[in-house]
Parts: sequence; C-alpha cells; structure tokens
Amino acid sequence: MATAVLTSKGQITIPKEVRERLGVDTGDRVEFVEIEGGVFTMMAATRDIRELKGIIPRPAKPVAIDAMNRAIARMGSRR
Repeated sequence: MATAVLTSKGQITIPKEVRERLGVDTGDRVEFVEIEGGVFTMMAATRDIRELKGIIPRPAKPVAIDAMNRAIARMGSRR
C-alpha cells in the first residue's frame, strides 16, 4: 500500500505508483470524494467533458421541455 506524509501546509506528494495508476502528471487535477463518513477516494479529474459524449443513449422519443420541467419540479420537491 502506498503512503504519503502531510506537510505543515496541508500538502502531500502522491506516490509515483499511484500517479501512474491514475494517469496524472504535473499540473493535472485530482478530486477527493467522500464515499462514506471519513472515507475518501481520490480520482483523476483530467478528462475532457467531450469524452462523455455518447455514454448515455438517446431517448427513444424526444422529451418535451414541459415534461423536463415537471420532472425537475418533482425531484426538487422530494428534497
């Protein structure tokens, strides 16, 4: 298991093996995401948004703006 030391400035050096597995290099961004209380995962945040194109299939039929607004309102009222 790779480990790192926290400096007095709150900085860490990500071990080389972890950087290689994440595919990150100098200047790249990483995200820390809390997956449960006090447990975080770190992931590379270097992907271009355009890479996401096509991962969600198109709907079988077009969705009307009114239908979208109703769905948004329903989800908002559940919170």
